[in-house]
Amino acid sequence: MIRAAAVLAVLCSCVMPDQEALPNMVTVALCQMEVGPDAEANLKAIERSIAEAGDSGAQLVVFPEACVFGWVNSAAHDAAATIPGPIFDRIAAAARRAEVHVAIGMAERDGPALHNVAVLIDDRGQLLAKHRKLNILSELMDPPYAPGDGEPVVVETRFGRVGLLICADTFQEETVARVAAEQPDLMIVPYGWAAPAEQWPQHGKSLHAWIQNTARVCQAPTIGVDSTGQLHDGPWKGFVVGGQSMACDASGAALIQLADRSPEMKLVDIPLRPRIQS
Repeated sequence: MIRAAAVLAVLCSCVMPDQEALPNMVTVALCQMEVGPDAEANLKAIERSIAEAGDSGAQLVVFPEACVFGWVNSAAHDAAATIPGPIFDRIAAAARRAEVHVAIGMAERDGPALHNVAVLIDDRGQLLAKHRKLNILSELMDPPYAPGDGEPVVVETRFGRVGLLICADTFQEETVARVAAEQPDLMIVPYGWAAPAEQWPQHGKSLHAWIQNTARVCQAPTIGVDSTGQLHDGPWKGFVVGGQSMACDASGAALIQLADRSPEMKLVDIPLRPRIQS
């Protein structure tokens, strides 16, 4: 009887053959890059950062919002490409060479529409997910970005279920709640957190509050990566994008915070809740 009970206990503790235990941690590189008006220079910086992050042991590399053309840049209406497309393909190739997953904010052309998107690329260079920003702040660019369709984006990965939002999407309680209902294991939010120069470094506190709120609502670790530099177009021209990127755990407790108003890349191990993937 004792032996039978022991065998049963072992069987119950085993993972079934068609199931895979997800990792309990992921090593993430937060790439807080300076985004300027020169798209080619930005792309080269992205490629270098992906290679450096891979060499440093990152499994997932996270970039800010609108990394290629900048968040507010009306030239993107003519210069942006489809996804997949030539710009995406360069970033995907860098992910494949470095054997890392990459989450990055960029612009997407879809016919006459321009979307502000976040994409998740796997370590083979394949597109896993794409989220089109919902809360586009249309007054800041003419013509404005087109909003997404409002559907939450949460995708299965080797790290678990990963959810994507972009910057001001986190202001919308209903949007965050809809993503939370999909039970993500990890949230990724590219930001372009801008304010007049005199409001920094204090303005970073509100950035952290939104990242931490997203973590608590979604009950998932959350990575919020901001860029640095200035806005070069629109009514907020000259506003400073001040960095202070943050990753926090599911309770909202900070795991890492990056520099104020300075480009920086740091790695952090983010704990994930135990789960079995079918």
